[in-house]
Amino acid sequence: MEAHLIELILTVCAIAHPDNCEEKYIQFAWDGSPAQCMMAAPPYIAQWIGQHPTWMATRWSCDYPGGEKRKI
Repeated sequence: MEAHLIELILTVCAIAHPDNCEEKYIQFAWDGSPAQCMMAAPPYIAQWIGQHPTWMATRWSCDYPGGEKRKI
């Protein structure tokens, strides 16, 4: 099966101001379903948090780029 792009939709909140939250979109090659992406997401989330230590992840989902979940 050929890898396609998937989008990890990550909700992050500032550690210093937990009410300040944003959505971040991380695209990467993926050959599974969005549900499989959600289960495999923690290492990607950990990498993003490692690069942005003033933020904490509060929730995430996966969808294909331009998919319905992006319209949360």
